[in-house]
Amino acid sequence: MANIQYYDVILKPVITEKSMNAMTEKKYTFLVHPEANKIQVKEAVEKMFPGTKVEKVNTMNIGGKTKRRGMTYGKTSKTKKAIVKLTQDSKDIEVFSGL
Repeated sequence: MANIQYYDVILKPVITEKSMNAMTEKKYTFLVHPEANKIQVKEAVEKMFPGTKVEKVNTMNIGGKTKRRGMTYGKTSKTKKAIVKLTQDSKDIEVFSGL
């Protein structure tokens, strides 16, 4: 496994209707590095966003979709998503505020 630093783990937040509704329960969704594990995601969130405490992390691998252009077939890249649940006494993540 590659040596992944905490600032390389979280790639970008996922902003969908479902993920925005989950924010009321203090659940935040991120696209993460495909080789990152739950411990690394927890550490990255707590270091990148001061004042947050992670209760649990759920991860899911999303395989690439098959796409076609004319007669040529190919696949899009696979990704990994993480849903991070914060404790009740932790601060909210500021990236999602104002949305």
